[in-house]
Amino acid sequence: MLAEREQPGSRLPSTRALAKQFGAGPVTVQRALATLVSDGIVETRSGEGTFVASRRLATRRDIGWQTAALGPERSGIPATGSTLRMVPHDTIAMHGGYPDEELLPQEPVAAAVRRVSRQAEAFTRPPVAGVPELRRWFVSELAEGGDRGWRDSDVVITSGGQAALAATMRAIAAPGEAIVMESPTYWGAIAAARQAGLVIVPVARTGGAPSAVDLDTAFATSGARVFYAQPNYANPTGEQWSAQQRAEVLDVVAAHRAFVVEDDWAHDFGVDTAPRTLVSADENGHVVYLRSLTKSMSSSIRVAAVMARGPVRQRIESALALSDLYVSPILQLAALDVVTRPAWRTSLQRLRRGLGARRDALLDALRAEPSLTATTPPGGLHLWVRLPDVGAGDVPTDPDVVAARALARGLSVVAGREWFPAEPTGPYVRLSYAAAGPDRYAEAVEILAGSC
Repeated sequence: MLAEREQPGSRLPSTRALAKQFGAGPVTVQRALATLVSDGIVETRSGEGTFVASRRLATRRDIGWQTAALGPERSGIPATGSTLRMVPHDTIAMHGGYPDEELLPQEPVAAAVRRVSRQAEAFTRPPVAGVPELRRWFVSELAEGGDRGWRDSDVVITSGGQAALAATMRAIAAPGEAIVMESPTYWGAIAAARQAGLVIVPVARTGGAPSAVDLDTAFATSGARVFYAQPNYANPTGEQWSAQQRAEVLDVVAAHRAFVVEDDWAHDFGVDTAPRTLVSADENGHVVYLRSLTKSMSSSIRVAAVMARGPVRQRIESALALSDLYVSPILQLAALDVVTRPAWRTSLQRLRRGLGARRDALLDALRAEPSLTATTPPGGLHLWVRLPDVGAGDVPTDPDVVAARALARGLSVVAGREWFPAEPTGPYVRLSYAAAGPDRYAEAVEILAGSC
């Protein structure tokens, strides 16, 4: 085996080169490499390639017994999803959910970490709910959209948005209960709900948001008391609710004495519009609001917040405390340092301009392939691309097959199936214009069209 002949630390050829050398398809090579990684024989390094591992397992472990012991997988979706897959460095990576590092404030973040590491507070256990000054900052951000008397005691700091989402679902619904979700919606929310044992009740987007009638029906027929939603630049579609849609949804939620979990993950990614939240109009504790700083600051700063009023806030804090205890004080103080300096606003403006330029460049590239269609999202990180309904020989297009073919040809995208809590309504893939640079958009579109 090639990896056994090479010295530890040696770099292996690219996927394409290995496929040519051994006469195998690129997908076969990637699966073989994945097996070698799990066996500890090779290791992947992001942006660099694949290398012979410096340490190797002496023997292959027998772990087959775990299949029966663990039983069925509960989330229904791989724990990391396709958006977090690692790909060879020469692949056009348009599957990711994080902006390219060149769009983010890398130097301010590094400087903040250096500054706070000299503070004694950085090495002292913080309150379970988080550093008070950081909680206060999240409240001040909401006040800009209409202060409804929020206090820093209404805020709980979490280690990223996914942790906030998972803890919230565990806290406000019991296994076997229903939760209403838009369809399509964020794959991580689908997985978190299923892992918490919840029954997902999907409602279709109508003009960018669920209709009030459909939402009312979903609550009434399912008995659900929770609705998960993304009013701003939804993942994966990029759509934003109108003022009327926000008001109608909030009215329905209040009428059913229910909660809406507002995932404002894309708050900082408005290109053509400004974000508008449900929580800014909530006075009676129906909205549980989630906002993360990770994607707009740095993947190294896993910091987010949950904001809620009343007993639900304490339940969420308890759920987080059981899983995380508390968030690293160094990360909290570094995030606070960054967002309270004038350069933060400048970096957000630069980020939005960069995202807008990339979005428009990818849309221009797509116009060269009439078989691929996408609407212009007012913000976010992605394009939701509709594939042709049928391919050669009038065979229905399968997005999973298209994504696999594209990966074999050097383009990584996410098939739309992962974003639907029920049956997909059409053949879609999601393309991230934030993760890959415009210099390869034309090549990416050509590969995607050819894979159909």
